Amino acid sequence: MIEVSDIYKSFGENEVLKGISANFEPGKISLIIGGSGSGKSTLLKCMVGLHHPDSGKVIYNGTEFTRLSFEDRIPIRKEIGMLFQNSALFDSMTVEQNIIFSLEMFTDMSKSEKIDRANFCLERVDLAGTNALYPSELSGGMKKRVGIARAITMTPKYLFCDEPNSGLDPQTSILIDELIQELTDEFNTTTVVVTHDMSSVMGIGDYILFLYQGKKNWEGSNKEIAHTDIKELNEFVFASPFMKVAKKSF
Repeated sequence: MIEVSDIYKSFGENEVLKGISANFEPGKISLIIGGSGSGKSTLLKCMVGLHHPDSGKVIYNGTEFTRLSFEDRIPIRKEIGMLFQNSALFDSMTVEQNIIFSLEMFTDMSKSEKIDRANFCLERVDLAGTNALYPSELSGGMKKRVGIARAITMTPKYLFCDEPNSGLDPQTSILIDELIQELTDEFNTTTVVVTHDMSSVMGIGDYILFLYQGKKNWEGSNKEIAHTDIKELNEFVFASPFMKVAKKSF
């Protein structure tokens, strides 16, 4: 369980988050959605410690993460897997080297154990045998899957994904969503995804948090999202061509 309580965050005079509170549960995929500048990526970065909120709390299973020192945050950070929007792979490293990077930082596993773990993770994302390739040799979808493989090397309790389908074609996006769903079910992770992809929202959204101008405007499930009377949410949801077509069946 991750709880965020009354989170505020500003950059200079720009108040980006204005009192956000929400609960993210294990074994479920929670989606943070909203237009550009709504604060969704800033909220995610506050949750993982890349930004420090001006006020409010981020709580991991009863431990207030925001009050911990850098050193005291390490045990929780070891339990976090992160997929960045651009995959954030190291260009000078092979796929295998990228995947075992966190293992080398945080574990005392032997080299053979690290390689075994890398192979398991690559098999899990259907990329077995790509160990020696470099990021420049991969397609966009393959880079995302390598990023996911790296994110799960430490068997995380918490999985964060920032725009996992950005720049991907619809078919590959579906495959990434299905993989995130499978991993959430398999490892019972608390999975938090920042996205603007409405097909992801309708496909894997157990819990959805909609931000508008830095505030929580709505929360609920993908079964409820198309039946609200909130103007800002409806404008966001039905701006998608996918949802315009789907709306006819509601």
